[in-house]
Amino acid sequence: MSRPSYILFITDQHRADWLGCNGHGIVKTPHIDSIAAGGVTFDKFFVASPVCMPNRSSLMTGRMPSVHGARANGTPLSRDAVTFVDVLREAGYATALVGKSHLQTFTGMPALMKPPAPKPGHKPVPSNLAEALRHDLGSAEYQNESPQFWAKPGASVARPYYGFDHVELVAGHGDDVDGDYRAWLLEREPGALEMIGAANELPHDYICPQAIRTRLPVGLYQTSYIAERARAFIAAHVAQNGDQPFFLMVSFPDPHHPFNPPGKYWDMYKPDQFPVPEAFGRNDWVPPPHVAAVLAEREQGKANLGSQFSFMTTAREAQEAAALTAGMIALIDDCIGGVLEALDGSGRAKDTVTIFTSDHGEHLGDHRLLLKGSEQYQQVLRVPFVWSDRATRSAVEPRAKRAGAIGSTIDISATILDHAGLQPSFGIQGRSLLPVIAGDDAQGRDAAFVQYEHQRVNEALGGVPRIHTLVDKRWRLSVFDGVEWGELYDLENDPGEFVNLWEDAGHAAVKARLIEQLLRFEIAHIDRVPMPTGRA
Repeated sequence: MSRPSYILFITDQHRADWLGCNGHGIVKTPHIDSIAAGGVTFDKFFVASPVCMPNRSSLMTGRMPSVHGARANGTPLSRDAVTFVDVLREAGYATALVGKSHLQTFTGMPALMKPPAPKPGHKPVPSNLAEALRHDLGSAEYQNESPQFWAKPGASVARPYYGFDHVELVAGHGDDVDGDYRAWLLEREPGALEMIGAANELPHDYICPQAIRTRLPVGLYQTSYIAERARAFIAAHVAQNGDQPFFLMVSFPDPHHPFNPPGKYWDMYKPDQFPVPEAFGRNDWVPPPHVAAVLAEREQGKANLGSQFSFMTTAREAQEAAALTAGMIALIDDCIGGVLEALDGSGRAKDTVTIFTSDHGEHLGDHRLLLKGSEQYQQVLRVPFVWSDRATRSAVEPRAKRAGAIGSTIDISATILDHAGLQPSFGIQGRSLLPVIAGDDAQGRDAAFVQYEHQRVNEALGGVPRIHTLVDKRWRLSVFDGVEWGELYDLENDPGEFVNLWEDAGHAAVKARLIEQLLRFEIAHIDRVPMPTGRA
């Protein structure tokens, strides 16, 4: 029997509830639903960090951000980090990444955070000793996803790239992106640069910030490129390598903002189809300070509506963002359908596990916010996770199953390696979900542990946000560095997270228990590598 192969589909900024198989009443995702139809879908699957680079690094390493080092967007994952793809590659797997990586920075912009200035009368520390850990993260080796790198003629990422031998990158979001995609695009449409970006968009009547109606046709958009190249990899690999197992990550930058579905997908859904989020009708809601600070920015005319960070939205803007997000998801779903069709045609479908997840969620108007930031609401923390193994499901009557156990992004690597019969590297912090997938929810986690850090200052926090969160089946507790207040929500009785119980005397015992549990998680996730080299 052939060793199993794997296709991991991953989207960007895609909420768990925005799938047909997860009960969304408007958004249609028949191809993703087809994966769920013969597999297991998790109802309580959470990120290790609700932002791109840290969580993608956690997926690759099976380790928390505080341990693998990419704690915030803007800090690349060290090439010294061992990824689960490295382990698969060493075991004889063909490894391929098509689409977004974001294990390195891709804006080309300088960091927001700077080291503190020397105290008066103190001699500045030499640049080679400026940080407490020597590293080379500023070297050319960590510029593989930057615009400067891809501006060079014939640019190509050196392999293996974090364990991937085959790499075709899309670096960025929207239609104006870099990577291998840019060369592919210009080869097919030499005038494409005059078709992309907000300056070249088609006319429209949407008022939502970052709503851009791209001139690129569907077939030239980055989502279509990713699907085409994924199909090509499957066909070429099977033709050239026979039964060699493969791991293929198909990584879509959408439905991350800007909100710019191409062609027919722009009009596929209408804003009025989507209900106004609950927060707009809640006059009793008192936002916690860090959320109130974000809302106040726009009220005072200070919000950067073109940024990557959350900002206050109006009800109409939220409905428009929802419609355009649904359009982007529809295109992704159609493209996943094409990849699944190519897999079926390859003859390798029966021994290939298909997996679907996302790197974090999106507010989409909940709590009067768009995008994502230091807010730790379920809309941002909870993501889809679907596992489908055709070798074990019934060919006569495949039946969708649901798992109520808690899972985490750090568990994906451990689960794949366990399924492949490969021992993970020592120091991996994820746990295999195979017992849960087999039907034993009792083998799942008691809670999910989430870490958040970012470069952008939040005035209510007195500096850059550093937040650690615990989520179990009923409660969400968040503790903030530098402030005495925190958050505690009863997800059973307050699923919208509008009533903060942190200061409620009647919930003091619950808060104390969860804080103790969070402390135990902190201890359990202290790094255990490198191992001792001997006895002292």
